[in-house]
Amino acid sequence: MHNITFDLSTLHEHGTAFFDYLKLRKRFFVDILKWDIPHNEKYEMDQYDNPTAWYSLVIRDGEVIGGTRVMPTTSHWGEHTYMLRDARRGNLRSIPQTAMEADIVSPLVWEMTRLVVAPELRTAAERSECLSLMGQGLYDIAAGENVAEYMGISSVALVRVLRQLGFPLERLGEPYYDPADQRRYAVLRMPVLLPGRRLIAAE
Repeated sequence: MHNITFDLSTLHEHGTAFFDYLKLRKRFFVDILKWDIPHNEKYEMDQYDNPTAWYSLVIRDGEVIGGTRVMPTTSHWGEHTYMLRDARRGNLRSIPQTAMEADIVSPLVWEMTRLVVAPELRTAAERSECLSLMGQGLYDIAAGENVAEYMGISSVALVRVLRQLGFPLERLGEPYYDPADQRRYAVLRMPVLLPGRRLIAAE
């Protein structure tokens, strides 16, 4: 396994990886979890896959087996900002307006969304390696883009796994239940602690 990171201006350097990630998202979020989100027969892609976004993907034997998307909380693309802020404004029916208690807008804070691990990774060791490499990509993006903190929604079940892997997650607000996939979710924050750099205040 190995990690790659890119934004839309450099996705061509990685062959079909971006589109393979969209295919994986469609298989997991639409086919398995039955989310009502934009897709066609191959791809899941939404308004946040725009030039403000970056991606951290994990590749094994030429196949995308995991990935996530991040973008600054200062992002604007047309009428859209970032997912949780748009949800708080009542523009996304799939996420409660109360999921995030207050707007967060800072160039130092980035939102993470669409985290997915391929269902084919069935062992704990495989999934842990994939998540660790994905996290390393997030740290690489943070180092290059001066990110002090990531935040976003995660399933409550995944939080324990990520903490065991050493990610310093803290919960923002109370968990909520999604009747569509019968899972509990929570908004989390993760300060970025980079070697040789003091923690930057994200407020």
